[in-house]
Amino acid sequence: MITNISLVTVYCLDQDKARDFYVDVLGFVARTDVTMGEDFRWVTLSHPSQPELEVTLMLPGPPLDAEAAGFVRRQLEQGKMGGLGLRVDDCRRTYTELAAKGVTFLQEPADRPYGVEAVMRDNSGNWLVLVEPRDFTPDDLA
Repeated sequence: MITNISLVTVYCLDQDKARDFYVDVLGFVARTDVTMGEDFRWVTLSHPSQPELEVTLMLPGPPLDAEAAGFVRRQLEQGKMGGLGLRVDDCRRTYTELAAKGVTFLQEPADRPYGVEAVMRDNSGNWLVLVEPRDFTPDDLA
């Protein structure tokens, strides 16, 4: 029986820089950093309030074939990769705090039927969505 989601992958161009961004800027906690074999490094982190969910920072490469890895790399370089949705308690305040740290935002906080949302980029080109959720029904989205 599946009990929860324990691991998600976020592709990055540099594992050290990505880890530092998530830890130093976003407040995540470094969990695992090991080299397996000659060319594979396993780097994970988690949010302090959700330690059971680890985010793997993965370079585009095996198990992707060369064509797929190249595609992912190009998407990152162009800032076109999706990343994570991050729940926040105050989207406007979090936006102000992260913008002051130099985070690039693609969308300032805006009211949506499901809450307040802002869209930012990590330092690898992934877009991350900040959401301050509120109760809604499917009719609110129509």
